[in-house]
Amino acid sequence: MSASSPLADFSSEAITRSIRVHVEPQFDPHRSHPAGGQWFFLYTVTIENRGRETVQLRSRHWVITDGTGRVEEVRGPGVVGKQPVLAPGQSFSYTSGCPLRTDVGKMEGSYQMVTSAGESFDIAIAPFTLCAPGLVH
Repeated sequence: MSASSPLADFSSEAITRSIRVHVEPQFDPHRSHPAGGQWFFLYTVTIENRGRETVQLRSRHWVITDGTGRVEEVRGPGVVGKQPVLAPGQSFSYTSGCPLRTDVGKMEGSYQMVTSAGESFDIAIAPFTLCAPGLVH
């Protein structure tokens, strides 16, 4: 694991209908307070359109599971306040965060997309691990 991306080994990738979703999680020590039972993780998502049609990300659905098995679902429009349109060959990256009550957990989910012709479909966000440094060797 490198210092710039301590959770690089826990990244994920999924390709659905020629749309690639790659996620790199990272522990954020500045927003974490382990003594108070709070760990904070950042994750950077890159969505790449490898297909032949223009698509737009309309909404997201996350399933977040902490180390005790507690599951939280998050749904909402777009990502980081945007609903990016991706022409063939284009990509979009953003970073967001997730607080957990445990030092380990996982996230997975889907994005709801629409083609320029109006066809809606979901693309997968493969599971990725959130883990405080030093827990996995």
